Amino acid sequence: MSLNHVRPWRNIYRRKSRQIMVGKVAVGGDAPISVQTMTNTITSDVAATIEQVQRCAIAGADIVRISTPDEDSTRALREIVAESPVPIVADIHFHYKRAIEAAEAGAACLRINPGNIGDEKRVREVIRAAKDYGCSIRIGVNAGSLEKHLLDKYGEPCPDAMVESGMDHIKILQDNDFHEFKISVKASDVFLAAAAYQQLAEATDAPIHLGITEAGGLMSGTVKSAIGLGNLLWMGIGDTIRVSLSADPVEEVKVGYEILKSLGLRHRGVTIISCPSCARQGFDVIKTVAALEDRLAHVTTSMSLSIIGCVVNGPGEALMTDIGFTGGGAGSGMVYLAGKQSHKMTNDQMIDHIVELVERRAAEIDAAEREKADQPA
Repeated sequence: MSLNHVRPWRNIYRRKSRQIMVGKVAVGGDAPISVQTMTNTITSDVAATIEQVQRCAIAGADIVRISTPDEDSTRALREIVAESPVPIVADIHFHYKRAIEAAEAGAACLRINPGNIGDEKRVREVIRAAKDYGCSIRIGVNAGSLEKHLLDKYGEPCPDAMVESGMDHIKILQDNDFHEFKISVKASDVFLAAAAYQQLAEATDAPIHLGITEAGGLMSGTVKSAIGLGNLLWMGIGDTIRVSLSADPVEEVKVGYEILKSLGLRHRGVTIISCPSCARQGFDVIKTVAALEDRLAHVTTSMSLSIIGCVVNGPGEALMTDIGFTGGGAGSGMVYLAGKQSHKMTNDQMIDHIVELVERRAAEIDAAEREKADQPA
């Protein structure tokens, strides 16, 4: 019996959207919500860009976007695509020819900004290239770069203007018999972005890419994105996400997964449930959690771990996690396995022991899933 069946208040009913492909990654429909990021290297520096793409992929990125502002970038893109373990989205602004070159170079998707890509004739040329080379397209509306006629009409960036921009470009794609597209209506203002996305979700069945653009630094941007994206995802809106941070792109991937994991929408790696610590703690919770996050970063198997400093909430949290440790007295604490007391462990050996337990449990889960997959339907 699923947890969601037992506790219906946990359910999120995702908006129904049609499905497209971004390379090998399905977006929309019943596909998992994919996590994206964007490189911040100089694209023509092929080695640095490939290295960053690969680090993001190891962190769990399903799709990586790369800016292609000039011909040097689109020339480099061919080699980058060949070395990338995940589909590459070419980010296009201002010059439609870069989109055509990116499609020729093997980009899985072309992100075009209606506010600065140019007139309908240029968009049609991009569509032709996407068809010829099997690319999907993302219509990327941004509050900061709306078309002049819409700003004149509405006076300022607003949900109506953003959605109208997106729907106008959807019509161009559909009129040219192109349907492999997704769409976003990003803003740095959480209220504006949320309102625009809600309106967009009612206006189209296209897959929706979520983002709070230019969210800020690691701390502030994480909070802002969690509020904006979290609320939309909770409402069932969103088929793929990117957390925009002024930070290493790997951090964007980590935050994206944490947002999805907190809502039960994706499961990857070890979810650590830990207390903030206080005078009751039987060990240094903060240092322990930091060490475990580092030591367990390589584990991709979905599982839960509770690290609680004392017996006030420790046993209760351990009931609901795969593995738990609750601080006690005299330099030791209690280890819980599958919600049940298992054995005592000294604080000085606890980190190594928990890492061993997590790795062993991850191997058991992976083996069981492989065995299940090998069984005939």
